[in-house]
Amino acid sequence: MAFDERMLNGMGVLCAIVDSGSFAGAGDILDMSQSGVSRSIARLEARLGIRLFDRTTRSVTLTDEGRRFYEQIMPLLSGLEEAASSAAKGTTTVRGRLRVTVDPFFRVGYWGRNWARFSKNFPN
Repeated sequence: MAFDERMLNGMGVLCAIVDSGSFAGAGDILDMSQSGVSRSIARLEARLGIRLFDRTTRSVTLTDEGRRFYEQIMPLLSGLEEAASSAAKGTTTVRGRLRVTVDPFFRVGYWGRNWARFSKNFPN
């Protein structure tokens, strides 16, 4: 079984169903139709060769295999989300050296009193 984008998407859909408690709720979270959510889970179940959910007209519950699978993938998906978030934060952090040219009067009167606080907040 090859791991690809469709399998990862199916895992995301699985987590949304568990979080919301229903296929319709997952559709709202993911901005998908309920039938799209159902098809995504059907494809994931077919690729894995297991049934993930017991479905009735009133409830959706994880099967034992589905629960085990969910418990295994949750930390991995959280790690991927954290890695993506961390990478995105790295692009918004300002880095480099700041050179400031200041009037001597301002430098002595204001900057001198606040230099320690500034350098503590913004180290090299």
